[in-house]
Amino acid sequence: MSTIFLLLASNIFMTIAWYGHLRFKEVPLWKTVLLSWGIAFFEYCLMVPANRLGYMSGTFTASQLKIVQEVITLVVFAAFSVLYLKEEIKWNYLVSFAFVLGAVFFAFKKFD
Repeated sequence: MSTIFLLLASNIFMTIAWYGHLRFKEVPLWKTVLLSWGIAFFEYCLMVPANRLGYMSGTFTASQLKIVQEVITLVVFAAFSVLYLKEEIKWNYLVSFAFVLGAVFFAFKKFD
């Protein structure tokens, strides 16, 4: 569970670093890049231990970690885009998310 929590926290930092500046169009690009790098540092401080913990414990394979991370990224981004950027989630986005959830199913399904 700590792997999932760390992935969630890292993705919050990542989303803020990559997309938080979009509301501030008047800020020069070089400043947004530097600020984003600073925020991304904290993302790495959480993402690397999350992946290492999940993998080294034998809980997840590397592929499973990546799939879980992508789902968390989409959930965090969807909430961020609605709450912070004030964008709506359209039906085709939901269908796309459903396909990613299908990837989770196949990544964790045991086929013998």
